[in-house]
Parts: sequence; C-alpha cells; structure tokens
Amino acid sequence: MRTLHVVTHPEATHHVEGVVGGWHDSRLTPAGVRAAFAIARALRDRIPHGTEVELFSSDLRRTSRTADEVGELLGVKPVLDPRLREKSYGEAGGKPQEWLDRRFVPPPAVGERMDHDEGVAGAETKAEWARRVYAAMDAILRSPCEQQIIVTHGGSLTYVVASWIRMPIESAGYASFRAPSGSITTLREDDFFHNRQVAGLGDTRHLDSAQAG
Repeated sequence: MRTLHVVTHPEATHHVEGVVGGWHDSRLTPAGVRAAFAIARALRDRIPHGTEVELFSSDLRRTSRTADEVGELLGVKPVLDPRLREKSYGEAGGKPQEWLDRRFVPPPAVGERMDHDEGVAGAETKAEWARRVYAAMDAILRSPCEQQIIVTHGGSLTYVVASWIRMPIESAGYASFRAPSGSITTLREDDFFHNRQVAGLGDTRHLDSAQAG
C-alpha cells in the first residue's frame, strides 16, 4: 500500500507580519520550528522503522526547514522541488495583505476560473499553479516507494489532493482542500483495487505538544 504524508509548513514570519506569502521567502517562526519538530516526531511514529521513505519539499525556506527536521529524524535527505511552492502572487508577494486585498479580483461564480486574471501583475493563474503541482505529483508518483512525504503549502495542498484523486485540471476551478498550517494529510492507495483514498485531511493533533512547549 502506498501512503503519502502531506505536510503543510507550520507558522512562518509572513503569517505573524501580516504580509502576503506566496513566493515571498519567509522563514519559520520559533513557534514554527517547534511545530516542525512535532511534525517530524508524528511522522516517525506513523512510518514503520526500517521502511524506505522518500521526502519531497518545496524549495522555499519555510518548507525546506520543515523538511530538514523531518529528514533528520527519519534519516532521509529532502528532494527540493520548486513546483511544490505556494501560488505566486507576483508583485504582491511580501507586501501587506491589505495591499493585495484592495487589488484582488475574485473569480466569477460561473465561467472561467482557472485562467482568471486576479488583477495583480506577475501573479500565477490557478491553471499555471495547478499544472506545476500536478507535474510534481506525476514525478513523485512514478517512484514505487510506498512511504512518501511531501512538504508543501496550505494553498498548494488543494492541487496535491486533486492530482492524487485524478481530478482533471480543467475541473479543479472549484476545488478547495483546506488544512491548517503544520498539518498532516494522509493519502493512501491500496494494492488490489488501486483506489486512492483521502484517509485524513489536515490532522493537527501532533501540534498539542509543540504548543504546550
């Protein structure tokens, strides 16, 4: 049985500073670092010892630091892949959130949503964002390894899950699989029917110890 453990990075500086994340290369906060330790311990508890593990991560600092903590505990080197990054918000990246909010053009309720222009120079469309995450997933799933970890971002999680369940990109305009920062989503494929399951979405129980600390 193949199992994918999909981690959304924990608290980063852009969260507490109130600025737009995206490709803005923020770092984990001290609380985020503690949460990364807790994520690593939770994954160590979930993955049988002696099992081959592959670890993939977005190359931004907040995700790669999270992956480093996981990799150190599991004895595996992260493979950094920029295709697993969050959506690019173009010139809005790193600016105050309210700056983006004043300019953002939401997608229509009916009509073209994937190629919709959100009104921010340099920003990716949903279609561009989805295509690169889907391409990363295709590469990851070509490996026969049965225990894989992906460290990504809260927004990109939607397209990781959509790709996993083989949702066509053109149908993903309304999809939203939301999960908190520092969460673990569990995806499984059985060996008989090869059905793909979303076994758990956005689990954060492991963060209780980090918050207590």
